[in-house]
Amino acid sequence: MEDPANRFSFLKNTQIIILGLCIAAATIASSVIFSKGFLSVTKFMREQIAVTGSAQKAIKSDYAVWTGAFARREPLMADAFTKLGEDLVKVRKYLITQGIAEKDIIVNQIETETIYKKNEKGNNTNDIEGYRLRQTVELRSNDVEKIARISREATGLIHEGIEFYSGSPEYFYTRLDELKVEMLAKATENARQRAENMVKATGNRIGFMRSARMGVFQITPVNSTEISDWGMNDTSSLEKKVTAVVSASFSIE
Repeated sequence: MEDPANRFSFLKNTQIIILGLCIAAATIASSVIFSKGFLSVTKFMREQIAVTGSAQKAIKSDYAVWTGAFARREPLMADAFTKLGEDLVKVRKYLITQGIAEKDIIVNQIETETIYKKNEKGNNTNDIEGYRLRQTVELRSNDVEKIARISREATGLIHEGIEFYSGSPEYFYTRLDELKVEMLAKATENARQRAENMVKATGNRIGFMRSARMGVFQITPVNSTEISDWGMNDTSSLEKKVTAVVSASFSIE
């Protein structure tokens, strides 16, 4: 008859062996699962593509600022002041006939320059030869076409005996904040399309967008190819071109 003690010892050893096998199997399974998870994380971290997307749109300025100047030079300051006042009346009248409301004509303060006589070497002396007084008028309007026309034709005041100077208008676009949102969305979509085209040949596809960074926002004349690392904001052209750039990275699945 089998000794109970030996039977108990056999069962105990068997249980220990089975327990060991279970622990070993669990360890192997855990390692496999962990390895797969680690590889997936590594793949997620490493397998990505970085691209740059852009979008362009032509716009027309909707706000303009123009400055014109006129001056008088006379031996006596009082005479220069009187004649400058007469010129201002003529300038106001001209602008009103061009369709500008009188309340929209901004008249700036008079600038005074003392003119000294020159010696035989061309240097200033302490003797006053006369005075030159200068004044500017400014227009700000959403009627950009009218401002552009006035800036071109205002020098016709010279025929009325006025020493008149017409500055170049500055043109602005007042809805830039709305436009930036629209342009950045289009640039981001362009970045995704570029990424998809680049990985298509490999049989993979684009996954989640990992990161996105807005680049410079360029506002240039329509036919300009000029760019700047700091961005540009052209005010010299009525017709403009807006370019938005986005740098983005996508995971590869």
